[in-house]
Amino acid sequence: MHSSHSSPSSSSTRFAPDRGLTARMVSTMFFIGLLYVVFVGVLLALLRGAWPVILLLAGGLFVAQFWFSDRIAAFSMGAREVTPEQAPELHGAVDRLCALADMPKPRVAIADSDVPNAFATGRNRKNSLVCATTGLLRRLEPEELEGVLAHELSHVAHRDVAVMTIASFLGVLAGVITRVGLWGGFRRVGGRDSNTAVLVVLIPLISAVVYAISFLLTRMLSRYRELSADRAGALLTGRPSALAAALTKITGEMARIPTRDLRQAEPFNAFYFAPAFSKESFGRLLSSHPTLEQRLEQLGRISAQLGRA
Repeated sequence: MHSSHSSPSSSSTRFAPDRGLTARMVSTMFFIGLLYVVFVGVLLALLRGAWPVILLLAGGLFVAQFWFSDRIAAFSMGAREVTPEQAPELHGAVDRLCALADMPKPRVAIADSDVPNAFATGRNRKNSLVCATTGLLRRLEPEELEGVLAHELSHVAHRDVAVMTIASFLGVLAGVITRVGLWGGFRRVGGRDSNTAVLVVLIPLISAVVYAISFLLTRMLSRYRELSADRAGALLTGRPSALAAALTKITGEMARIPTRDLRQAEPFNAFYFAPAFSKESFGRLLSSHPTLEQRLEQLGRISAQLGRA
């Protein structure tokens, strides 16, 4: 159906370009890359002969995460790929949006969960996957569902899923090293010389600082990419009010979901259209998503702009 569309390697779609998102992705990658260089330099100085093993293991984990991110995410969230015969309405909505955006159609999946949500993943457009939960499909009207799917497809079009995967790598690596240090792993690495005590304290401390910085950088990028996806999806469909209605409905329905189910979904907040827990009490700095008020305010401005146009 999409043979007339751009090839998967095409650099452009009809989603509105977002120079702000591009600039933030580039700057985040630069600072995380700089942090990574400093981090590796410190490990080289402190660990001497042990660093190749750590980097080899971490590098292997990163390659696996990057190349198989769509499969890992789909498996973790219980998603199963569906055919057009199994989910005609969902496939039909994705088909219409991909034709409208002039982009390759991703694989389509459904997750059997009452938590109303959706996510997109994959390292590029060719290997992307878009998934909706049964709770989302049951609750949303067709135009609301298209608004959510347009939001998710914009993540694929802007390649910010791949960027978030890479950006999170250093934080994962630093977190692993922090845990190894806290478990006493560096006592075995350091042997019994006089520097062992310093290594046991210093390496987990440095790793914790690196983890905290990379965490904050990726959360800042995550919040902006969600606003960017709202904007791009609303402009593509021309119906920001439908996306706003979906956001309001999903947020309201979250309050009716058992806490146990929300806790199971919480680790995947960065992937989801809306967070299972907003964690307002922890402050906006730590949130993976902008507040509902921010998202609705932006959609209201877009609606006004389209009305004037």
